[in-house]
Amino acid sequence: MKLFRTLALAAVVAAPTMVAAQAATKDIVETAVAAGSFKTLATALEVAGLIETLKGKGPFTVFAPTDEAFAKVPKATLDALLKDKAALTKVLTYHVVAGKVEAKDVVKMTKAKTVNGAEASVHVMGGKVMVDKANVVKTDIQASNGVIHVIDAVILPPTK
Repeated sequence: MKLFRTLALAAVVAAPTMVAAQAATKDIVETAVAAGSFKTLATALEVAGLIETLKGKGPFTVFAPTDEAFAKVPKATLDALLKDKAALTKVLTYHVVAGKVEAKDVVKMTKAKTVNGAEASVHVMGGKVMVDKANVVKTDIQASNGVIHVIDAVILPPTK
């Protein structure tokens, strides 16, 4: 298990370099899967029926929670989401912004209108960018149909 985690971490660290060279050919989904640290996200996208959308023309900006971020969600909550396609779709589309928004643009924002329809807060604090309460830990992972910014928590859309 430690070896697997070490290899997964190495893939995440190497992903920005590898992705830059592959940006012209791999879409957002393929890029995330190749990184090796977004298995839960990929599963959730599949359950929600969003794989084909994020493989589409785009461009899209995805604030992608890692497997470690999903591990912070209580198991009962995650299991319930995976069984409720509508609720899962609302959560996942809250992680996506239409258009390609690179880090140099994100740091100038205070809000990001998500595909979900709700706005996520964006702020810079102590030199770190946060989307809602999630830290952006890697930026500008290029894909053929957009860009991925890695976050350390699953963000939830506001409730009405």
